[in-house]
Amino acid sequence: MNWSFHPEAESEFLEAINYYEECRPGLGHAFAVEIYAAIERIVAYPLAWPILDGQIRRLQTNRFPYGVLYAQDADHIYILAVMHLHRQPGYWKGRVT
Repeated sequence: MNWSFHPEAESEFLEAINYYEECRPGLGHAFAVEIYAAIERIVAYPLAWPILDGQIRRLQTNRFPYGVLYAQDADHIYILAVMHLHRQPGYWKGRVT
């Protein structure tokens, strides 16, 4: 199954990598690895995580306070947000495809 980022989700992902890298060298890389591992789990088991809203699901990361919000169709996963879990919970709703 293929996957892709919503453009705003990709931007927030890259911004978070930069933020963590500035906090401590190597931490941005660790964050990126955690998010890509989460996406791999989503692709492997797209129905495993709870529905957050409508058909949007969320996988929470283990090490960082982030969730990966995504929608699925027959053969594609669309990453809508790489969301910090303690900030503006509904900001991503305008991104629904």
